[in-house]
Amino acid sequence: MSRIGKNPIAVPSGVEVRIAEHDISVKGKLGELQMALASEVHITMENDQLLFEVIDESNRARQLWGLFRANVNNMVQGVSEGFTKSLEIQGVGYRAAVQGKKLKLDLGYSHSIHYDIPDGITITCEKPTDIAITGPDKQAVGQVAAEIRSFRKPEPYKGKGIRYVGEYVRRKEGKKK
Repeated sequence: MSRIGKNPIAVPSGVEVRIAEHDISVKGKLGELQMALASEVHITMENDQLLFEVIDESNRARQLWGLFRANVNNMVQGVSEGFTKSLEIQGVGYRAAVQGKKLKLDLGYSHSIHYDIPDGITITCEKPTDIAITGPDKQAVGQVAAEIRSFRKPEPYKGKGIRYVGEYVRRKEGKKK
């Protein structure tokens, strides 16, 4: 049984929510997000709060109830505040720089990696070893961060690579003579 679906979502001022028959769109200062709805969940708006109801009591409907509530909450939070993922690069000579709509990564390979920044995502590099990814869509921000991290995952022997800020990489002992 979902407990998340019972909680209403408070819609902050400056955020506009449009509910159609099979989709919902949320518009705010950081952009507009849309999502298709399942027929098992019904959304209503009362007093600047979004309420979620289950149409039938099947297992699928109960599962989707909490899922859609969480996704709509992420949409409302994304268009009002936005989401940020931070990455850090460790390694001698490893660096990152934003050049127009591309992220240039030097990660110890024989060539530089040029990553195209998707629409709706902003990437900044305050220092050559720090990457901040921001945007209104939580899934897109996490996906971009995962793709950038996959170019050089942190290795356990020297700790070199790209990691999330605060990520713990378990170190291993090297060869012994």
